[in-house]
Amino acid sequence: MDFQVVVLAGGNSKSLTPLVSKDVPKPLLPVANHPVLYYVLHQLEESNLKNLIVVVEGEDAGLLVGAWISGTFVDRLHVEIAAVPEDIGTAGALRAISHYLTAKDILAVSGDLVSDVSPGAVAATHRRHDAVVTATLCSVPISGSSELGSSGGKDKTKKPGRYNIIGLDPRKQFLVHIATEVEKDTRLQKHLLHAVGQMEIRSDLMDAHMYAFKRSVLQEVLDRKDTFQSLKQDVVPYLVQSQLKSQAVLSGIPQAEEDGNKKVSFPNNQVMVSQILANASTPSFHELYSMDPDGFAQTRKTHKCCAYIASSSSYCVRLNSIQAFMDINRDVTGEADHLLSDNVIGPSPKLGTKTTVGPHCMLGEGSEMGDKCQVKRSVIGRHCRIGSHVKVVNSVVMNHVTIGDGCIIQGSVICSNVQLQERVVLKDCQVGAGFVVTAGSEYKGESLARKEK
Repeated sequence: MDFQVVVLAGGNSKSLTPLVSKDVPKPLLPVANHPVLYYVLHQLEESNLKNLIVVVEGEDAGLLVGAWISGTFVDRLHVEIAAVPEDIGTAGALRAISHYLTAKDILAVSGDLVSDVSPGAVAATHRRHDAVVTATLCSVPISGSSELGSSGGKDKTKKPGRYNIIGLDPRKQFLVHIATEVEKDTRLQKHLLHAVGQMEIRSDLMDAHMYAFKRSVLQEVLDRKDTFQSLKQDVVPYLVQSQLKSQAVLSGIPQAEEDGNKKVSFPNNQVMVSQILANASTPSFHELYSMDPDGFAQTRKTHKCCAYIASSSSYCVRLNSIQAFMDINRDVTGEADHLLSDNVIGPSPKLGTKTTVGPHCMLGEGSEMGDKCQVKRSVIGRHCRIGSHVKVVNSVVMNHVTIGDGCIIQGSVICSNVQLQERVVLKDCQVGAGFVVTAGSEYKGESLARKEK
């Protein structure tokens, strides 16, 4: 097998409470009436990567996810479900299933990634460069980096000036520096700049959580660094730093300089720093891999960490916050509707007289709406019963929801099996599964959920 694919699907997530529950773990959270995991599996299928290990946190969640995959992708994908303990992190999850990993290369992708970036293209780039790791980088979404868990304007004011700083070689093939969630001014050590010779600094890219690894190196790191929990925070930076240390040693450059820092500012998202040092004539990074005149590979070399930079027009967002959940549902029924393989409006929804459904909406199969309702920029799930004079704007309503007459729902998420009695008004709220909102209630910015037994 050329590539072994591991989908890190997770389980429960505190940042998505009360949307997730024991009955609806994160991988099954619906985006445009498809579980979020559907989008990753569909992209892998399109790239003909069909032998997968799907890692889920918790035995119960594993059973639910496995049952859904069996029913949806029957005879299309070969999937093994691996249940791991909760809260062990992405590196911990790979460590827990490492005995299943046998292929030369591993493609690890987050199960909450909604993207049109081709996993096959990432795998091909990795193989072409014979890299130890290839990280997929995408443009930061206009609404803010979902990687940082942005949940709207309020959060962005709490964490000003936090960026992902990515260092690339001039040809944008190799990843030579990575620092996540740092201030816009950061410091680079002199020996790093000596080692790479020339580097382009970018703060307009985010880690898409799709990585190709050389299995032997990945397993060695996971075994030796048993405290590593995160691929993004621990494993990938370690591999990048160790390649630079190797390069610096080969070049005879001292490794420790107490005062050897240069402050680099990033006023325009990217800046060439090759002129920071007076002596910037060091060979370009990884040129030591070139062949000598006799056709033999030179003996001095270090491992390669590569970057796959997706097109700026690519769609690439992770569902790791309630705001991201709202954004993705809006996008997938709008500008990113090419990610859907079915019709936006379900088959034969029953609409009352003078009921209007605007553009960029989805109505699930078997749902019914009464008279004089308005639906704008919203997703309605399957088998919902919606009364008359109901207004739903910028919201997500999941399956089997009952909404009484005269309700107004704006900027909210209504989970499955919720009952809204007559004349309920909700603005910027989340209502957990099975909750009953009594008639005439009005809520703004509230999270409503039943207490878990």
